Amino acid sequence: MHRLFIAIDFPSEIKEGLSSLCYGLPGAKWIDIDQVHLTLRFIGEVDGGVFRDIRSVLGNVIAEEFSLEIKGVGCFPLRKAPRVLWAGVEKSESMLRLKQKIDSQLIRLGIEPEKRKFSPHITLARFRQKPSSGRVANFLAGNGLFTLPEFPVSEFHLYSSVLSPKGATHRIEASYPLQSK
Repeated sequence: MHRLFIAIDFPSEIKEGLSSLCYGLPGAKWIDIDQVHLTLRFIGEVDGGVFRDIRSVLGNVIAEEFSLEIKGVGCFPLRKAPRVLWAGVEKSESMLRLKQKIDSQLIRLGIEPEKRKFSPHITLARFRQKPSSGRVANFLAGNGLFTLPEFPVSEFHLYSSVLSPKGATHRIEASYPLQSK
């Protein structure tokens, strides 16, 4: 079985910028900065045949290169004890079109669309236990104006994910270039 998702990776300077946020919250389990990505679609567990079909059909996705900007921080869920701390992604119509094209190809294979609304974000940390709401609020307030320079997106990737007690390890299984403008 393969646990799969589709995502955008970041240039090293963007990962370095994100790493500047990864401190100062007791109880936070920070994501290994080399593992950060922007998930466009979580697929989940599939067998080898479906894995090969997904890898193949994603080659049919035709979309243009675009730029993204990382801006702000937040947490999920919003009203309860946070479980995930994230960096935000500025709204991008090009990114949304790419996601729609990916979803369309997966639906053709019989893979149901996600039920959750797409909320583009970059997971920075997870909380195993309820964190101090005051500390989280201070972290969010202190980093609310966080921003990184716009960067180009020229490809997306099919990743596999292996879960372990130390966290998930992600591996690129296939890469799909976007068309230059």
